[in-house]
Amino acid sequence: MPRAHKRSKKATKKKKKRRAPARRTRGAAPRPMLAETRLLALARDIAHLPLPAAIDKLAAAWAPNAPLPGELAEAWTRSHGNKTAALALAYAREQVRFSLQEIVEALPSAKRDRSGAAAETLAWLMLAACEALAHEAPTAVPDRVRAILELSGDAASPS
Repeated sequence: MPRAHKRSKKATKKKKKRRAPARRTRGAAPRPMLAETRLLALARDIAHLPLPAAIDKLAAAWAPNAPLPGELAEAWTRSHGNKTAALALAYAREQVRFSLQEIVEALPSAKRDRSGAAAETLAWLMLAACEALAHEAPTAVPDRVRAILELSGDAASPS
C-alpha cells in the first residue's frame, strides 16, 4: 500500500509579510541650554563692533564674576554623553570665534599683518585668552585685555 504523501509543515504555514519599519517621529527639538543661548547672543553682539569694543564685550562676558563661565562649565558637564548638546555648544562657541575672525579680517592690513598670524588663528587665540579671564583675579583683567589687543596688533586701549 502506497504511503500517502504528507505535506511538510513548512509548506502549510503561511508566510508572514514583513512590515516596513515604523517611521520615527521627530520629537520637539531640545531646548537650548542657557550657555548656548548666551554664546549665540554674544556672537551677534560683537559681529559689527570694532575690535577693542568686541574684546571688551568678550572680556565682560568671561569676567571672573560673570555668569557665562559657570553656565558654560555646567552645560559642558551636562552635555557629556549627549552628542547633540555637545555639538550645539561647540557650534555656539564657534560662532563667537567666527564673529571675532570677521572683525580681525576687517582690520586695515597694516594692523592685521603686525601679528603675522592668520585671521582665524588670531581669532582663536583671542577667544581662548578671553575665556581664560574667568580664572584671573579681577584686578588683572584690564592688563590681560590690553595684552589681547596687543596680540591682535591693535595697541589702542580698550574703550
